[in-house]
Amino acid sequence: MPLAIYILGLAIFAQGTSELMLAGLLPEMAKDLGVSVPDVGLLISAFAIGMLVGAPVLAAFTSRLPRRTVLLAFLAVFVLSHVAGALTDSYGLLFATRVVGAFVYAGFWAVAAATAIGLVPVTARARAMSVLVGGLTIATIVGLAAGTLIGQHFGWRAAFWAVAVLSALVGIAVYTTIPAGRPGPDAAPSLSTELRAMTRPALWLAYGTTALTTGALLATFSYLSPLLTDVTGLDEVWVPAVLGLYGVGSLLGITIGGRIADARPFPLLFTGVAGLILTSVALAVSASVAVLAIPLIFLLGAFGFSTNPALNARPFSLARNAPTMAAAMSTASFNVGITVGPWLGGLTIGAGLGYTSVAWVGAAIGVLGLGAVALSAALQRRAPAARETADIGEIPSPV
Repeated sequence: MPLAIYILGLAIFAQGTSELMLAGLLPEMAKDLGVSVPDVGLLISAFAIGMLVGAPVLAAFTSRLPRRTVLLAFLAVFVLSHVAGALTDSYGLLFATRVVGAFVYAGFWAVAAATAIGLVPVTARARAMSVLVGGLTIATIVGLAAGTLIGQHFGWRAAFWAVAVLSALVGIAVYTTIPAGRPGPDAAPSLSTELRAMTRPALWLAYGTTALTTGALLATFSYLSPLLTDVTGLDEVWVPAVLGLYGVGSLLGITIGGRIADARPFPLLFTGVAGLILTSVALAVSASVAVLAIPLIFLLGAFGFSTNPALNARPFSLARNAPTMAAAMSTASFNVGITVGPWLGGLTIGAGLGYTSVAWVGAAIGVLGLGAVALSAALQRRAPAARETADIGEIPSPV
């Protein structure tokens, strides 16, 4: 496996840490910025908005540009957005920097995926892409806990500086390992070809399932830090460890899901979403009891991430002639859920229903997601088998 693949995975780790770390910094940021915790929670949605827009737009307009140049440009903007965020005292400006940083992060995902596939033979594509996705999975375990720890001891701005410095160092590595030059004329289908392949209703139902399932998880995940301190009663020093346990559950879930998704996608989706619903309800009921809440947070990560391999793979079976746009819209659909989930959770907190209300919101969204899975399964059974047979070893989207 070329060194460049691992460098790209490290870049995803650095940028993915920024996406995730705010969940552990909400109370500190709210106090420093003079806003409410739900307002800071919207910064998670701001990041998702940037990725939602950036994924399809930048995927469409950068496929023929020199990849190393594009990757470095995206990283440079990402670093500057975090420097600006670390320096500002304005909530509005911080919100804007989150959108901008996420916009280029989404573009980096699209170009990094195309680059990774171009650097290896066809038989090694899945392995190469697993390295990229692994960068985000490790960010869930290490980056989230480290960002929270840095923020608690040195202030949330230090966590932003740490992400900026790591991303800048990764940029140097990208420059030295990624080949220069433009991709070949056959590196990707034309945009018109991909757009024509994106018209199947079942494909958009799959994207809706992704958005709902992700929203069900993120409604709760985004507010775990204040839930643990204010409801469970944990000292804030233990929050990084519990979030790290959530990350371990996520890694276990995505590992198990990856082994099952190709052969039994719908049983996996049914089990994962149902488990997410039940875990959310159990957490809402028992969040005040640490010995119950902590294992449930582990299960939240496990069930929430177990569905991702199936959610990632299905769009490629439904849009086999649109690998770039299928990946971009998968990224967008994940980030619809990342945007809507924290927003709905913040509404219930703002209405005075307390932090446990976000778990009820997650469970309710999960019920809708389970319905979407059932409808997709029904359509799958009715569709001709040939329509559902495809090579899904293409570009996976972020988890």
